[in-house]
Amino acid sequence: MDLPINHFKRALKEGRPQIGLWSHLCSPISTEILGQCGFDWIVLDMEHSPNELPHILSQLQALKDSPTMPIVRPPWNDMVTFKRLLDVGAQTLVVPYIQNAEEARHAVAYTRYPPHGVRGYAGAPRASGYGRIKDYAKRCSEEICLLLQIETIEGLRHLEEIANIDGVDGVFIGPGDLSADMGHLGNPKHPEVVAAVDDAFKRIRACGKAPGILIGDEALAHHFIEMGGLFVAVGADQNLLRDSATALAARFKKA
Repeated sequence: MDLPINHFKRALKEGRPQIGLWSHLCSPISTEILGQCGFDWIVLDMEHSPNELPHILSQLQALKDSPTMPIVRPPWNDMVTFKRLLDVGAQTLVVPYIQNAEEARHAVAYTRYPPHGVRGYAGAPRASGYGRIKDYAKRCSEEICLLLQIETIEGLRHLEEIANIDGVDGVFIGPGDLSADMGHLGNPKHPEVVAAVDDAFKRIRACGKAPGILIGDEALAHHFIEMGGLFVAVGADQNLLRDSATALAARFKKA
């Protein structure tokens, strides 16, 4: 049994844009359905969704034979949470609210075994095929992808310091919190916010790392791809369910 290939990580290294979807529904059934819809990646969100470790495990299992790569967003930059997520098979993490290089270094260390980090060792976790993957502990970092989320003015000030940390594969700009921090709460489409994201993308690319974002506006999503975004989420499952169900009901109510 061999170490699973992280196709998402390889695509970023090759500069191939990856189109994704955010998932808040915490359901292996909805995740399994979405995994066959044509997206390159899907975020299983723990920060702003009621996902816990057993939910994440069941969703990872639902995506096992899917062409869509799972990404997990833990609720915080926390060593114990990372350890548990990596042990159940998460290979890509997007870590919220990174403000500086020290926090970035901690995030990297939490994903690596000693001597390169502080990840706790388990003999036969699911990630190792329950012990069937030879030399898993020595090789797993080859396929672990770490994305760090910058979502404040302070984080943008330290962007290059964060992006240039060895072990960081990409930097995700969080437009919701960034817009709030810039004085435009609830308006990530404000021209000042868009300009800040554009500038951040240029700086991330200059560091040789992959920029990413979540934006529900299709025109802006295309804009950020044109600006060099390599992993762009273009919607969220709960919003798709809400909007399509509301539209269907409205069509019959009008009849």
